[in-house]
Amino acid sequence: QVQLVESGGGLVQAGGSLRLSCAASGRTFSSDAMGWFRQAPGKEREFVAGISSSGSSTYYPDSVKGRFTISRDNAKNTMYLQMNSLKPEDTAVYSCAARLRSGVSTHPYEYNYWGQGTQVTVSS
Repeated sequence: QVQLVESGGGLVQAGGSLRLSCAASGRTFSSDAMGWFRQAPGKEREFVAGISSSGSSTYYPDSVKGRFTISRDNAKNTMYLQMNSLKPEDTAVYSCAARLRSGVSTHPYEYNYWGQGTQVTVSS
């Protein structure tokens, strides 16, 4: 059974940092692009960061560029999201996803596997 399990969410003050992890099991994801998405109440799911299968290419929207860093360790089948300088508007459920392609997509419908999500709350 293929599973993606996120961890590392929590409550942090504005300006603080969190590191999310996404542990994959059930298959090897080293050939898959992976991404992080978030969804706040009443809002659509938003692309936060993406990384190619090899890890050589990363993508960020302007809203998080310079503050968030995505990385992956294919030997551990794990992906990470380092979030710095957090803002209250970053509050959302963060989910990791895997795509059965090597290249990143910003569209959630192009991802094949999803984790359950982890809550990130940033207080002002």
